[in-house]
Amino acid sequence: MLLRDALLHVRREVLLPHAYVRVSGPGADPIVWRLLDGTHPEDRQEWLELIHSDESILIQRDGEALDALGRGPVTGGHMTSMSTYTPLTVEALQAMALGPGQRYLELGPGPGVSLALAATITGPGLATGVERDTHMAAFAQRNLDRLGLGAAVVEGDALEGHEPRAPYDRIHSGIGVPRVPHAWVDQLARGGRLLTTLATRTPSWPGHLLATRTPAGTVEAVLRGRRRGYRPLLGYRWLNAVDYRARVTADPGTARPTRLAPPPDDAYGFWLAAAYLAPGLVRDFQPTTMTVVAPEDDSWAVAGPGNGTVRVHGPRDVWAELEDVHARWEAAGRPKRYHVELRDGSGTQHVTSGTGPKALTWTLPPLALVPRQAP
Repeated sequence: MLLRDALLHVRREVLLPHAYVRVSGPGADPIVWRLLDGTHPEDRQEWLELIHSDESILIQRDGEALDALGRGPVTGGHMTSMSTYTPLTVEALQAMALGPGQRYLELGPGPGVSLALAATITGPGLATGVERDTHMAAFAQRNLDRLGLGAAVVEGDALEGHEPRAPYDRIHSGIGVPRVPHAWVDQLARGGRLLTTLATRTPSWPGHLLATRTPAGTVEAVLRGRRRGYRPLLGYRWLNAVDYRARVTADPGTARPTRLAPPPDDAYGFWLAAAYLAPGLVRDFQPTTMTVVAPEDDSWAVAGPGNGTVRVHGPRDVWAELEDVHARWEAAGRPKRYHVELRDGSGTQHVTSGTGPKALTWTLPPLALVPRQAP
């Protein structure tokens, strides 16, 4: 009931006074946006419906200042902050079993919707957010103060956590990371829970990691695949299949037989393993076929619908790699969850599906090697 009450209590109109909507279609360059101003009578109904929907709410473009935005159309740029769609926020807060009196840390709170929900549950003075963007930190703090929840937003690097108020009973990351930063583990209290999205090179197959520090002080972490997760940290370069769509349509590749029917989208344990054991692949979701692209190898595979053949193109046999990973996943018992060895958060972070010679294993990449866009 605590979370339900918080959802009813927090006034999203205060936290999300404006929102961007995309006007141009997929693939348009530059993108055309329209800014909705919640105080303007011509925008108000559309804005209200949007901020109370289950959609992600786009708030900031290209790191802009947020105190004097003009409504109407704008061209170009990319969204640098948003409020994540409500079902994912609710799922995260439920997984952490947040309760009154707990010390809560949110990493990358953006406009502060989930931080406000958490503060409503924990009580005043216990919920802290760390936001790297100067404009967004000030924007979120100003609006949270209007709600009188006693939540604090500090400007800083979310990867460093916030040591002055540590340890925390609950740590929630609103950004995806390729591995768990050691500061987060160090700042987790005994009996505490830490929740984050593990970002892979592909947006198609995110991981959902829940770590718990036992009363004895050891850290146990479980990783599961999910359909959706939080966007990765700023500068992380996702692979993209959209640019290949026209080429794949024109030349899907050479047909060959396969015993592997396209795995279902909800085989999350398999797809998560594929993100690590067949790296560099990304899905282009199509209604009747399964298209998987290796952009850095100019290769792709098109499978289905259910005819026992697959078409492959390029120097890398993408489907052969998926066949291999799927066979290994089957031999390992079709795991849905994986154990992650975090220790104190430093050093190598190993992932395994279990014990024995058939277990699936891999290592999470260090933060220093995160692919980043050129400046």
